[in-house]
Amino acid sequence: MTTNEQKPHINVDFFEDLTGDIDKLDREVTEDIGQRLRTLREKKELALDELAHLTGFDVEFLSKIEKNEVQPQLGTVIKLSKALDGAFSRLISGVGSRLYSVTRKDDQKIISRSTSQKGKKQVYTYKSLAPEVKGRHMEALIVHLEENPGADLAVHDGEEFIYVLSGNATMTIGKETFVLEPGDSVYYLSTTPHLIAAQEKHATILAVIYDG
Repeated sequence: MTTNEQKPHINVDFFEDLTGDIDKLDREVTEDIGQRLRTLREKKELALDELAHLTGFDVEFLSKIEKNEVQPQLGTVIKLSKALDGAFSRLISGVGSRLYSVTRKDDQKIISRSTSQKGKKQVYTYKSLAPEVKGRHMEALIVHLEENPGADLAVHDGEEFIYVLSGNATMTIGKETFVLEPGDSVYYLSTTPHLIAAQEKHATILAVIYDG
């Protein structure tokens, strides 16, 4: 994938329309984000239309997230978290109750899949590596990517660190595009337009996200 000559449309969704090559998830695991969103929204005494006004998402879309008919993409979760007083980690994987977390390879938790806004297409799935830590300001995720040549660049608050575990990933930041091989990494401010996808077939990355 090469950088387009025309400036791409910017979309808030991080990993927009990427797909995940990962085992099927248990239903109870993938429903948590919708339940957490509703709990946090009601705690702030916000109606769905008020949350829609704060985020720019329509009421129907937000309702589908809360009913688990749609699983939000990471950029969507970041934008929702800003309207809920920085609740990104709480939305992604819960509050946590420990001061540290040691995560064994076999204990990695698949916490959510993400779908298109209509909920008909699974676009990627991710694992959280340290959901037990309370008060954390970063979220460490394992994300499985597929090729995604036509997606929009994303932009949102925060910072991100990407480390390629397997496969080759194509990383576009601003007007530059890089091919990242296993062992390569990149750190950037999320306010810079960006997009990551597998160069061919599949790639797996470690993504550390600080939502700012």
